[in-house]
Amino acid sequence: MAAIQEYKCPCCGGAIVFDSGLQKMKCPYCDTEFEMDTLASYDDELKNEQADDMSWEHAAGGEWQDGERSALRSYVCKSCGGEIACDENTAAASCPFCGNPVVMMKNFSGTLKPDYVIPFRLDKKAAKAAFRKRCEGKRLLPKVFTEQSRINEIKGVYVPFWLFYARANVNMRYKATKVRTWSDRKYHYTETKYYSVSRGGSMKFERIPVDGSVKMPDDLMESIEPFDFTKAVEFQTAYLAGYLADKYDVDSEQSIDRANERIKKSAEKAFDETVEGYTAVMKESSSVKLKNSKVKYALFPVWILNIAWNGGQYLFAINGQSGKIAGDLPLDKAAYKKWLFGLTGLIGAALYALFFFIWLM
Repeated sequence: MAAIQEYKCPCCGGAIVFDSGLQKMKCPYCDTEFEMDTLASYDDELKNEQADDMSWEHAAGGEWQDGERSALRSYVCKSCGGEIACDENTAAASCPFCGNPVVMMKNFSGTLKPDYVIPFRLDKKAAKAAFRKRCEGKRLLPKVFTEQSRINEIKGVYVPFWLFYARANVNMRYKATKVRTWSDRKYHYTETKYYSVSRGGSMKFERIPVDGSVKMPDDLMESIEPFDFTKAVEFQTAYLAGYLADKYDVDSEQSIDRANERIKKSAEKAFDETVEGYTAVMKESSSVKLKNSKVKYALFPVWILNIAWNGGQYLFAINGQSGKIAGDLPLDKAAYKKWLFGLTGLIGAALYALFFFIWLM
């Protein structure tokens, strides 16, 4: 099928055509005229525009060596299906994702060994303190969230992450305007100039993280970023001692779309910020091509607390390095109604006293 090229008017967005009488391009909707030379460079840009190319090579993780799996055990939660791995000395009293008991299964069955692990720096005491601080001053928070017995259930979990590396070649095109106004004794004038703005260049991306656990919401994990990768070390099973390790159930290929979305948004934002000095700017097209792409597999430290209340599950995550916390705290509606009723009563009493005082006056 032959390709069809349509020129858009930068003023109104309508399709512009060649006017044989004027020997110019003209928009039939707003009557804006364009010199042919003006559109020559624009035509070259349209011909050279390319679609996104964001494919990846997969070489994340390594093969387990002899004896490395023997010290690992796997636990599967019969309620939510979450599978977690830990060392042979770790016992899991409850699932960190849904709070239900887990049972010991066969040896760890992961197909890939992590390339890196970031060890925990925040201990359990500090993690509990971070959660209590999050709850401070929230009078309408259900009491179950501040009970010491519940907070004690917080667990350290190594969450699987895929780390994406690439160089992105980016080409952007914008429609921009500059508006100038002035007046004389008779009239007010407005001058609008239209521009086609292009940007191109390359950006290097390293360790774009995408969590490999279907049980961990992506937005929750991204909310506790960043992790300090300078503290990462080559993976050793010894780092799992005393902690749980979630086994990945979203592989690197399934994580590509999320990685591409993060890279594309970051690249476009960086180039958008270079288009300055115009009254208005509208993005017309963008192209992102990835080069030298690769993927690595790592475990990141996260403290997880799951609290069940009023028929719902509330999952909180704390960065095991920085203590940054994410998760939604609910409102106790019964406590809120009592508080609102009491506040209404106080206001009513105050108004009554004020009215009585005025009446006495």
